[in-house]
Amino acid sequence: MLLEVKGLTTVFHMKEGAVRAVQNASFQAGKGEVLAIVGESGSGKSVTSLSIMGLVGEQGTVESGRILYKGEDLLKASKKRMQQLRGNEISMIFQEPMTSLNPVHSIRKQLVEAITTHKNATKQEAEEHALEMLDFVGIPSPKARMGNYPHEMSGGMRQRVMIAMALSCDPQLLIADEPTTALDVTIQAQIMDLLHGLKERLGMGMILITHDLGIVAETADRVAVMYCGRIVEEAPVKELFEEPLHPYTRGLIASIPRLDVSVKRLPVIRGMVPDPTLVPKGCSFSDRCDYCEDKCKRDVPGLASVSPTRKVRCFQRAGILEEKDEKDEKGGAACQN
Repeated sequence: MLLEVKGLTTVFHMKEGAVRAVQNASFQAGKGEVLAIVGESGSGKSVTSLSIMGLVGEQGTVESGRILYKGEDLLKASKKRMQQLRGNEISMIFQEPMTSLNPVHSIRKQLVEAITTHKNATKQEAEEHALEMLDFVGIPSPKARMGNYPHEMSGGMRQRVMIAMALSCDPQLLIADEPTTALDVTIQAQIMDLLHGLKERLGMGMILITHDLGIVAETADRVAVMYCGRIVEEAPVKELFEEPLHPYTRGLIASIPRLDVSVKRLPVIRGMVPDPTLVPKGCSFSDRCDYCEDKCKRDVPGLASVSPTRKVRCFQRAGILEEKDEKDEKGGAACQN
């Protein structure tokens, strides 16, 4: 297994108190596999990725857990070792390229610096490789673009530069944090096609962080759904969309517009993601859940295996399945009549 995260808990120490942005998260990502981590803003997706990269900042602390990359625990690695791994074996595409790229340096300087930092290459060799990478990610006239500054490029072009930088040292694991945010639909499709093609060609593992379930359905092999810092469901992508087991997952999927169904208003999940300092006792989704009972408000459900490939964190999963079976039987009876 390329990456194994076990019981990861990341805490931020704020004036209001300790905020557990990630709580006891466990998942795996294999070589050549795309694991999607989905959820609303504030669910802990990006903090999970930053914890893996060792970039949670001074206020953040990984309180417990293990992050195993090829069996090596990154939480025990020295700063020098993490610098060797970051950008070299594990790369990350950050959420907003305009703030991730340095506005006062040219694309050439930033790409060359990334390559020379991790590879035993001269400046000339690094420039040649940078040019190859810009061409590789589909940037037209790459030689001319090398002299551009970030503000002189479109959002899609900047995102491609970020991808080129992330892939310049041939990483074995790529973390893509909302790689299509703020891009128009056409550019989104181009970026995702590019990432999928690169994954196939390079054989790297990928963790895709997004709130766009349409992208997940087309790109991912497995999905981990996060809410309030906890993974509430994990499943192969096809099984998740065909039979979501957690009420939160069901709400997310129900809110996706469908071409074959005409509705005046899309279903919504009532309420909002709670303030991280005011998470409800018991199940964190209890105050928004249509299946909530007293036990849900009192106790935190564990992440239980319901099949060799599926896990869900919900006391009511049996009732949800029974409800689905009843609806399927009624539907079948109606068809027969």
